[in-house]
Amino acid sequence: MTLETLQKKKILVTGGAGFIGSHLCERLLADGADVLCVDNFFTGQKTNVAHLLGNPNFEIQRHDVTFPLYVEVDEIYNLACPASPVHYQHDPVQTTKTSVHGAINMLGLAKRVGAKIFQASTSEVYGDPNVHPQPEEYWGNVNPIGFRSCYDEGKRCAETLFFDYHRQHGTKIKVARIFNTYGPNMHPNDGRVVSNFIVQALMGTDITIYGDGQQTRSFCFVSDLVEGFVRLMGTGDEVTGPINLGNPGEFTMIELAQAVIRLTGSRSQLVHKPLPSDDPRQRKPDIAKAQSILGWEPRVQLEQGLTATIAYFDKVLSNSGIARR
Repeated sequence: MTLETLQKKKILVTGGAGFIGSHLCERLLADGADVLCVDNFFTGQKTNVAHLLGNPNFEIQRHDVTFPLYVEVDEIYNLACPASPVHYQHDPVQTTKTSVHGAINMLGLAKRVGAKIFQASTSEVYGDPNVHPQPEEYWGNVNPIGFRSCYDEGKRCAETLFFDYHRQHGTKIKVARIFNTYGPNMHPNDGRVVSNFIVQALMGTDITIYGDGQQTRSFCFVSDLVEGFVRLMGTGDEVTGPINLGNPGEFTMIELAQAVIRLTGSRSQLVHKPLPSDDPRQRKPDIAKAQSILGWEPRVQLEQGLTATIAYFDKVLSNSGIARR
């Protein structure tokens, strides 16, 4: 056995206490890595990673990526940024700064230490798409001055920075475009459709449908997404992305609400409210590249994933003293 094989890979995960980040930290530790979780806890929750604190290969640090970070690591997963409309619209200027300044700081770190760096981009770079499903070659249809622009354009600019660092400095980059993801560790008040529907159903309140409910989304369970992350990071330097990661199964909001009501046994009724500004009518990934390059495709079916997510939220509500109705 060589000295190299004895050394654990040191991996930084920004936004590591968030919904997806916490699952990624858990997976990387299981794979034998030494993980540094960095989070400013604006949307990340300590409870998401509390069970990892006893692991000698896990370390957590409170830090905001809009400021430089000086650590020695082999790989960086840059997930830091609020991802739900409720949270990213709370302080839109800070949201843009997190995407742009955060990318600059993490790319600067990667350049300094020679680390490979992964950017958690988003399907929001496609905006309200005129092409369906959305392939990576599609440039998108994004409103640059709308209420969602702080997130959409911030992520688009971050992708620009990643590819410019790659071309100008030879930085080893991986860019994934994440489509709607759900699962345990989601924030109960994040305003995303899966968490909204489940919490409303468990509490027996009306389930809010925006617009006519015929707009579609594709829902990927978090364990499938993390598998895609790890596979993309494990590819050779010639693979940069962007690569779509999401579930191509397409469901209307009405269909999702009906599934949640059935699986929770809720008596909640559906109520309709006006569609928010710039809300996309369709969202579905073309995952041909993920299939051919990564050998990846989602395996968890919606009903299976919803069942696990419902159990998580049921426990969260019970621990908060909120009884199911």
